[in-house]
Amino acid sequence: MCGLSRREEVEAAQAAGADAVGFVFYEPSPRYIEPAWARALGTDASVLTVAVTVDLDVDSLLHVADVAGVGAVQPHGTGAAEAASAGLEAGLAVLRPVTVSGPVDLGEIPKDELPLLDSDTIGGTGAAFNWDWLGDIERPFVLAGGLNPENVADVVGLVSPWGVDASSGLESAPGVKDLVKVASFVRRAKGT
Repeated sequence: MCGLSRREEVEAAQAAGADAVGFVFYEPSPRYIEPAWARALGTDASVLTVAVTVDLDVDSLLHVADVAGVGAVQPHGTGAAEAASAGLEAGLAVLRPVTVSGPVDLGEIPKDELPLLDSDTIGGTGAAFNWDWLGDIERPFVLAGGLNPENVADVVGLVSPWGVDASSGLESAPGVKDLVKVASFVRRAKGT
């Protein structure tokens, strides 16, 4: 789950069985929160917490990750490759965003970074891409882009991703997660 901003959202994601929660540190987003608030939300979390950033240089990304107390980073935009490498060196897990606009080639993504395949360069748009473009990917990847409780089970069955990620497809309003959709999404993604 990505773009969580309220304690009840984090609690609902954990109770449903989510494996990770993402906090957005990009001010133009309706899902933006301050890193210190993310630390407060994630302090008691029993799941992996992820810093979602856009156009941050290495020092800024590491500072945000430290203040937020996250275990992983998801750097988008300018300098993403350098930020991802720095995150790994700092002992953080890395979800490496890959914008999908045609057949997928993950040859440029280092093996110790987990590709996050999405339809948009920043994410959270709710737009899906053509899942046939995924072909037979030979490594773990996370699928995002247009996922919601109604389609997640179908796409998991179709492309067998290592994980799935959703944000806007779980909202009742921009930046506000619908807790029923959160639970339904996790249940259907995991086939439970």
